[in-house]
Amino acid sequence: MEAKRTRQRWTYPEFARLPSEGSTRYEVIDGELVVTPAPALRHQEIVTHLVWLLYGFVREHQLGKVFGSPVDVLFADGDYVEPDIVFVQAGRSDVLTERGVEGPPDLVAEVLSPATAARDRGVKLERYGLYGVQEYWVVDPDQRTIEVWKPARDAHAPVVHQGADILRWTPFAGGPTLEIALPELFGSPSTG
Repeated sequence: MEAKRTRQRWTYPEFARLPSEGSTRYEVIDGELVVTPAPALRHQEIVTHLVWLLYGFVREHQLGKVFGSPVDVLFADGDYVEPDIVFVQAGRSDVLTERGVEGPPDLVAEVLSPATAARDRGVKLERYGLYGVQEYWVVDPDQRTIEVWKPARDAHAPVVHQGADILRWTPFAGGPTLEIALPELFGSPSTG
């Protein structure tokens, strides 16, 4: 299902008045309202598993905060996104407000769905780089891959983890490392 799009210049108060009930996701990307239907259960299962892994690791090592959707990331007027997962390091807690994350998270993760795949790999990648997101994961349940982008560093190609790979995430140089086994994250190919 294609996402519905309308164009106008959105202020945050206008954006904040959009309905928050239900499972519809609203984002404003480069001034364009994007409305996306609720993701499938498989998508939500992977998001939940990643949040669980990241949250436990971040909390154990007191590294900062992890949030799963819905959480608004407010970059600038006309750029308000709702990633599936965000992480903000402890030393940057000033970007966390009652409204959401007001600045670039240190890590953003998006789990692809048919309605969001082109946007997640296109305009969102570009916006995350523009606003200084250090690391961006594009999780593809169908291909069973995780693309690791470094958009703030002007990376032109991701490191792709697939198959029996283990994704190793170190939030900052010299810090602890979380290992995520892709077969465990994605489950058995026959069970999806």
